[in-house]
Amino acid sequence: MSLLNSQNLSSLKKSLLAFSGGADSTALFFSLLEHKIDFDIAIVNYGLRVQADEEVRYAQELAKKFNLNCHLLRAEKIEKNFEYQARCVRYDFFEELIKKHNYTHLLTGHHLQDRLEWMLMQLCKGAGSAELLGMKKDEKRSTYILSRPLLENSKEEIIYYLKNRKIKYFHDESNNDTSYKRNYFRHEIATELIHHYKEGIKQSFTYLEEDVNSLIKEVDIKEVDNLSLFFSTADKRSDIFHIDKILKSKNYMLTALQRQELKSSDEVIAGRKFLIILDKGIYYIAPYIKESMDKAFKEECRVLGIPNKLRPYLFKHPMAFILYTRFMPCSLE
Repeated sequence: MSLLNSQNLSSLKKSLLAFSGGADSTALFFSLLEHKIDFDIAIVNYGLRVQADEEVRYAQELAKKFNLNCHLLRAEKIEKNFEYQARCVRYDFFEELIKKHNYTHLLTGHHLQDRLEWMLMQLCKGAGSAELLGMKKDEKRSTYILSRPLLENSKEEIIYYLKNRKIKYFHDESNNDTSYKRNYFRHEIATELIHHYKEGIKQSFTYLEEDVNSLIKEVDIKEVDNLSLFFSTADKRSDIFHIDKILKSKNYMLTALQRQELKSSDEVIAGRKFLIILDKGIYYIAPYIKESMDKAFKEECRVLGIPNKLRPYLFKHPMAFILYTRFMPCSLE
């Protein structure tokens, strides 16, 4: 039994696998080897569990055995909001590696249960079809593609694959703690649903993907120095979807109230961290900062008609200013 369809792997070139030593990433590791995919691995040690050191050694042993690079980050201690902060640390590390080594894809071991858990959590918070779909097999980021090759596989299939091949993997006991929201949805709801209704659930996600592709209009996102911009689709639903996607890539989640505000306002400051501006048909998303500017720059901004709150960021980041002037409305006339 092979977990992966070789046709779905044809686009993978130089890839980075987010590895943990757990069942999912280990199964993906060996599946990629089976299909002769060019990849390296990256692992983060948060220093919270004794077992984490064993997982790192396992990652390094595998990399040495199969002649791969193993990138390791020993993270600083996270004091609060662990799940969110750990994700930020993890993805910042991966994206640094991607830029440094020119990887084209970041591969993760997300599977069908993960996808269903996400959908159920969004359903309970209030979400539309695009948000319910959540994870997609391939997501284009600014400099790479985030790919989830195991997304149609159940956890049961992954464990069977490993046991059938007598492949070693680790189990993180914290995944059994149902005080974490994701674990609650996994153990109390998602696993049981997939056990009984796997094929129907997979088909539902296929239909959701088709619906979202019809609903959401694609855009070409440009980005430099943390300034992102895209031309409005003239459809608020699509625009907010893309804004949300950009902010997620920067480890920020829009609230329901902020989404509502974006429907009626062309200028929103999200969590005092990010500025979202619609100006003459173009959306700009940048970190929100206050910075003193020299008189000459202020005058240039006035002449160019740059929105006031965006000026400090452009002043501090010259490359972002160049991107703005390249795509600013007056240059399109």
